[in-house]
Amino acid sequence: MMIEILDSARVVDASNACVRQTVAAAAADVLGRIANLETRLARSAAEIDAAQAVRYRVFVEEMNAQATPEAARRRRDVDDWDAICDHLLVLDTSIEGDPEEQIVGTYRLLRQEIAERAGGFYSGSEFAIGDLLARHRGKRFMELGRSCVLPEYRTKRTVELLWQGNWAYALKHGIDAMFGCASFPGVIPEEHALALSFLHHNIRAKDEWAVAARPERHRTMDLMPPEAVNPKKALSALPPLIKGYMRLGAMVGDGAVVDHAFNTTDVLIVLPISNISGRYLNYYGADASRFSSVS
Repeated sequence: MMIEILDSARVVDASNACVRQTVAAAAADVLGRIANLETRLARSAAEIDAAQAVRYRVFVEEMNAQATPEAARRRRDVDDWDAICDHLLVLDTSIEGDPEEQIVGTYRLLRQEIAERAGGFYSGSEFAIGDLLARHRGKRFMELGRSCVLPEYRTKRTVELLWQGNWAYALKHGIDAMFGCASFPGVIPEEHALALSFLHHNIRAKDEWAVAARPERHRTMDLMPPEAVNPKKALSALPPLIKGYMRLGAMVGDGAVVDHAFNTTDVLIVLPISNISGRYLNYYGADASRFSSVS
């Protein structure tokens, strides 16, 4: 009888230890937290599926992107790159239920070594990034994509957490530069002449960081002469995501690309880690500690 009790106690202790280890592991992968919001990578196929549902709500239902019949049936934004990317999430932990019900924002992250094994980057279909990568063979690149946040969560706090997650992830994997497509609404670049011209004249990537839209898809961003561009009005006309990249120290490639499937006009953002302004390094922490334990 005593042996049975002792054996039962050992089982309970082992079970409790497993629970503690599981809880500790889950807490360890949280990259940032502000009040009820936290950012971390997706932990399961169910969470990736939930992130794809958020993307569908934003890209298709809100921004009128085209959806395949299967995507429309499932109400999910899905493509072949999802299987090889890491999916950064922002979750509202005050929402009761399964974690996938808490997902309110997402970013898709693709490291260079994984992209090269799988056939390339998503951005490569729009921009000629091969020469850029070749000029920096000793550097490690990461592609950022599919960024979206549900309308009711488009606040400074959510954006800060997304960048906290990106920065912590980049540090963990020794990333030297980030890049990715950022979008203007609609498929007529001329409707964004002021903002596109401002980007072209002021923060276009040059020299070793130069990169351009693929020739067959290139649409000029040089739609107004420099003297006709009012910087204040141009800044107010920029989408918030592009404005945020600029504040960090990003550059843009030469030329825009019209993406009819997503109903957008895309530019390529290029952000070397060495370009990130000291102000933001100090804010987020050189070791990404700024929001790592905020409650």
